[in-house]
Amino acid sequence: MATNGAKGGGRHGAVRERSQTHNSKTDQWVKRDTETGRFIDVKQDGTPFKGVRKEK
Repeated sequence: MATNGAKGGGRHGAVRERSQTHNSKTDQWVKRDTETGRFIDVKQDGTPFKGVRKEK
């Protein structure tokens, strides 16, 4: 699991068992559970999630 480091140090590693993909119709990023394939969350501001790997 990704953890937050010391204050101002940033995140250590990527979030496991999660991925994100870009929805071109809504122009938003969608976070997905890699085990079940279900969508978890949608980012409203149009920027990608931090620390989550992108699907190809």
